[in-house]
Amino acid sequence: MIRTLYGTLLLLLFCGIVQAQELYDLPAGAESRWISLENITGAKGKGGMENKGAKGHASEWLKAGESKVMMDYEGAGVINRIWLTIIDRSPAALRSMYIEMYWDGATKPAVSVPLGDFFGIGLGRRTAFQSALFSDPEGKSFNCNIPMPFKKHAKIVLVNASKVNQLLFYDINLTRLKKHPKEIAYFHAWWSTNANSSKLGEDFEILPRIKGKGRFLGTNLSIIADKIYGDTWFGEGEVKAYLDGDKEYPTLAGTGTEDYIGSAWNLGAFSHLYQGAPIVDKAKKQFAFYRYHIPDPIYFNTDCKITIQQMGGAGRDLIRGIAKAGGKVKPISVMTAKGLIKLLEEPAFPDINDDKFPADEWVNFYRVDNYSATAYFYLDKPENELPPLQPLTERLTGIL
Repeated sequence: MIRTLYGTLLLLLFCGIVQAQELYDLPAGAESRWISLENITGAKGKGGMENKGAKGHASEWLKAGESKVMMDYEGAGVINRIWLTIIDRSPAALRSMYIEMYWDGATKPAVSVPLGDFFGIGLGRRTAFQSALFSDPEGKSFNCNIPMPFKKHAKIVLVNASKVNQLLFYDINLTRLKKHPKEIAYFHAWWSTNANSSKLGEDFEILPRIKGKGRFLGTNLSIIADKIYGDTWFGEGEVKAYLDGDKEYPTLAGTGTEDYIGSAWNLGAFSHLYQGAPIVDKAKKQFAFYRYHIPDPIYFNTDCKITIQQMGGAGRDLIRGIAKAGGKVKPISVMTAKGLIKLLEEPAFPDINDDKFPADEWVNFYRVDNYSATAYFYLDKPENELPPLQPLTERLTGIL
């Protein structure tokens, strides 16, 4: 392992193993910088100069419709931590506002994600939680600890597309370096929703196909279950990773939604280092969970695509009732005492409306719900070819 500051940061964060030597290493040429409203450039000896050093510029009002360049930094370095807070943390505000990040002079952002969703929890909702990459100690703040290296320039912009003025506090902690090792990967994040475009039997793309060499770091994923499905289970969908030329079938395939985030047999609220479900709101049919591939890395050399099936499960009579009420359903398999009956491969099995279809068996079926996700990944270039952030009307669909 190359003994660089960047390598040490990755080891500390990703392996979770801290050796005493790494805590007292003093990397050659490394300098610490904090960028905040008290030192907007991060310049040496220029912090807290306003009001004669007595808390002169801790916050600023960010008016509705305005944007704030939080960081515009020349030089090489690694962002280690981002912290911020705002005064209105409602779902509408947190889906309306968004954060953008640009690396090494790129004109297209590597990150363009709604503010709340970027910081580890979807649906624009906050609650106290902690993971390896994000935390919110009391449901009032936003913390990110993902290492974000850059070679010559970094810019971070916060856009207030909400209808309210926001009081903004923040600081961005980074290590200034003379130069990086030759091989670094840039941090990227992309958000999307299928709120107005989903079709029965169509997998939701957590991350559309991207080209390049990199690492899929993980996702926070949200589902707003359509009320027409009642209390039936939404989480039979399998997460799939299409890597390095995979077409019809992926190299990596999971076994179910709650399985992917390390749980089993339905879903309750929890937050662990690499997997969790901070929001399990069965009354509102809202679920937000995350999985970070830190101990189990997903690398790709030429391209990568990540999807999840829109699939649930219930008994025969419940599915009949949903269909009768106008809900979109397509049974695909039946779990029986003798094993799984694959309806797409064995069409001779009775139709679900046939009384010969067993009433007491578990039926997996395609359904259509409101999915959204933030995909986090590293790529060997500062820009990606993904579509821009979706319009505000789509970002707000279903959460209000």
